[in-house]
Amino acid sequence: MASEHPLDALRFPLRAAGFVGLTFGMYGLLEVDTALSSAADREVVLHTWMRRYGRALLKLYGLDVRVSGLSGLFQGEPARGRGGPAAGAEYYPGRDPAGVGRVFVMNHRSALDIMVTLAFFEATVVSRSDLAGWPVVGMAARRVGTLFVDRSSKRSGSAVVQAMCGALKRGRGVMVYPEGTTFSGDAVRPFRAGAFTAACRVGAQIVPVGLAYGGADSSYADESFAAHMARVSRARRIPAALEVGAPIATAGQDVDAVRDESHQAVQALVHRARARLASDR
Repeated sequence: MASEHPLDALRFPLRAAGFVGLTFGMYGLLEVDTALSSAADREVVLHTWMRRYGRALLKLYGLDVRVSGLSGLFQGEPARGRGGPAAGAEYYPGRDPAGVGRVFVMNHRSALDIMVTLAFFEATVVSRSDLAGWPVVGMAARRVGTLFVDRSSKRSGSAVVQAMCGALKRGRGVMVYPEGTTFSGDAVRPFRAGAFTAACRVGAQIVPVGLAYGGADSSYADESFAAHMARVSRARRIPAALEVGAPIATAGQDVDAVRDESHQAVQALVHRARARLASDR
């Protein structure tokens, strides 16, 4: 990513410092708010601060996200206290009207995807196991209940499926990037089965999501995490489009069939997101 201005090189250290400040500052506010809240409100408090954190990060990194598929979502949805639908913010609730958690599945292209997830979806993220030990990022991920999986371990994968089932039964949404890692381009790679196994066991809805970035390449591929963040941080503005599709029912369905349907839906949504970015130029 070439710098367009001499000051562009300063964006990485400035945004890195801003990231650390936001993370520790909002972490502290979350803990204070949690201590002052009743036990019944603490789940809502957690997701409220996760959403605030995600949207603050979008602003910090210059992400201009156009979102389709959330408007009118709350019609018929009950208010759930502070930060719920009654607050007027657009986001996708983590549980369906029956109280079962939803599984959100999205293509994975960048470290920026996590910011988008936090900003618009009420969900626990499934992430790579080594993230738990990262400075700052790992602390925040553990606090908000991230589910960690070692993709090379069958035992770890099985444990995460069980953890997803438990979360869904408790009414917690789960965000999964079922390609398993990040890729460049708009072609959606084959999906791993874990999230779909959990959804079918519980009868949870699957919500397909497609994401595309515009402008300079924001994909995280053959580079270190630090190099990736340094590159994307130099951009003044990064346009993105997020398309949310209709929920897919899983009760009584075959896991492979649900996985294939979800893959096709995500691919179509990615193409739609790319087309919307092109039309906005």
